[in-house]
Amino acid sequence: MTKPQSFEDRDGFIWLNGALVPWRKAQVHVLTHALHYASSVFEGERAYGGKVFKLEEHTDRLFESARMLDMKIPFTPAEINAAHAEVLKANNITDGYLRPVAWRGSEQMGVTAQNAKINVAIACWVWPSYFTLEARLKGIRLQMAEWRRPSPSCAPVRAKASGLYMICTLSKHTAERAGFDDALMLDYRGQVAEATGANVFFVIGGEIHTPLPDCFLDGITRRTVIDLAKKRGYKVIERAIMPEELSKAQECFLTGTAAEVTPVREIGPYNFTPGEVCRALMADFDALVGRSTPAKSSAA
Repeated sequence: MTKPQSFEDRDGFIWLNGALVPWRKAQVHVLTHALHYASSVFEGERAYGGKVFKLEEHTDRLFESARMLDMKIPFTPAEINAAHAEVLKANNITDGYLRPVAWRGSEQMGVTAQNAKINVAIACWVWPSYFTLEARLKGIRLQMAEWRRPSPSCAPVRAKASGLYMICTLSKHTAERAGFDDALMLDYRGQVAEATGANVFFVIGGEIHTPLPDCFLDGITRRTVIDLAKKRGYKVIERAIMPEELSKAQECFLTGTAAEVTPVREIGPYNFTPGEVCRALMADFDALVGRSTPAKSSAA
């Protein structure tokens, strides 16, 4: 297996605190507060044809996540949006993935960080798909995760904050070691929540059901796909879903910036057949972002 290229050793430029800097020089100190106390928020975005999909919505969420972590980003949303175009152009990327991130610096070490500087960076790189094309076309396999999404009284669950992804990394590592592509997480009540980095939908009797995002992110791609489904005349129901209800579902798919629209064929003991709804929404999403849908259907 070819060793993946390190993210610290690449050509190109990263936008860092208001200026483009060479990729290899975009560094932080080992005593950065975010490294020790997870005081960091970020976004995951995709550019199609040189334009960042739903950029304003992503930037608004970045600022809201920062507010929830008591961080004031030292730039305006307009400046952050303009920086996206700048970093895409500097790296000569038209179709790729972008990662804006804001974090507390190294000016103060300890739980309190009132005097730590808030830093902001935006990086971009070519990342065709979170899952392989072959896996997307036939549907991916998910394991049931051991870890659960926390209660809103235990963490700022509506922020896209780095600390909230620790249990996602653990769950995905466990799933991959067992031969799965990803994991499905329940929430603190035992209800279906999401995958480790994507929202989940189920097709039951021709209707689309998806968990109510009251303790995890209401994804931007999630909302986009709900709108696409409604335009096609599908009934979309947001509600509490118990894991045993998965036995009633005919189709299942994930949505997210990285995952886009990805059919699922297996979650633990439950099996699904990617079919009409998955194909339609994959095609609609691809059309929306201006990309051709793969020739083989997800039901092949």
